[in-house]
Amino acid sequence: MGRYDCAPASPRKLFVKPATRESIRSMPLLLGWMARWPLWLLHDVGAALGWGAWLASPSYRRRLRQNAALAGVASADRRRAVAEAGRLVAELPRLWLRPHDRPMPDPVIWGDASPIEQALARRGGLVLLTPHMGSFEVAAQAYAERYGMQQPMTALYRPARKAWLRELEESSRDRPGLTMAPASLAGVRQMLRALRRGETVGLLPDQVPPDGMGVWAPFFGQPAYTMTLASRLVRQTGAALVLMWVERLGRGQGWRVHVLPMPQPLAPASGRAEADDLADAALVNQAMEQLIRLRPSQYLWGYHRYKSPRVATGVGP
Repeated sequence: MGRYDCAPASPRKLFVKPATRESIRSMPLLLGWMARWPLWLLHDVGAALGWGAWLASPSYRRRLRQNAALAGVASADRRRAVAEAGRLVAELPRLWLRPHDRPMPDPVIWGDASPIEQALARRGGLVLLTPHMGSFEVAAQAYAERYGMQQPMTALYRPARKAWLRELEESSRDRPGLTMAPASLAGVRQMLRALRRGETVGLLPDQVPPDGMGVWAPFFGQPAYTMTLASRLVRQTGAALVLMWVERLGRGQGWRVHVLPMPQPLAPASGRAEADDLADAALVNQAMEQLIRLRPSQYLWGYHRYKSPRVATGVGP
């Protein structure tokens, strides 16, 4: 929910190869130009980019096929997922580069938002979980526009390595009612403080966390290293836990926001931290699977979900 990296993960690593120095210099100008395109055109170009990446990268093709096969995804949905991944990347300039004082220029249609509104009425913290599905970059901005003045959101992200992209991410994602926190110990503490103030945080729970910050739990029947951050934040603060994903509508018609309660609440703490972490991770993965099955063509099957975790850098609650 924008890259949450707990914010929507930055799509720059989905299938983009390293750029030359000249292309890096031109990227801000290119993105600024694309930000003025209508959404339907960005999505058409994005679909072509998605297929171009598919054709150019054997490892991407193999990973997408393998991950989708584990979930039993039909071949038609797999093909749609290739184009949808490209649309996700292509719509970013329009989302990132609009003036901060202007709402999103394209329709954002909310379904039943009662799980969020019930959580806000408690005047306690709220943890929103969004998978790598649909327009997850829209999720945080949509929440901020509708509820941010009532209960602001903090979303965790991993800063880009390229200075120009890092500056762009930071400047474009911090908006009224929405604050970004770096994926570091300081950033997680920032999220804890936000929850204790009765605010909202957003996470991508299917993001592979650093080593030591997760457990191996089933995801579509195969062990996947799964973050424990979401459940630990809930257990430490008593925050509500709600699911949210944003469906990308066809023909540039905008997005539809779906909000659902957790299918099954976290079990009471047993006093055994490792057992609780494993049980919580399994429940969260089951919830993500249920969301993904609603619209498998909009999940990022090419995401390296089953990889081994990277070495931790001091991130944790």
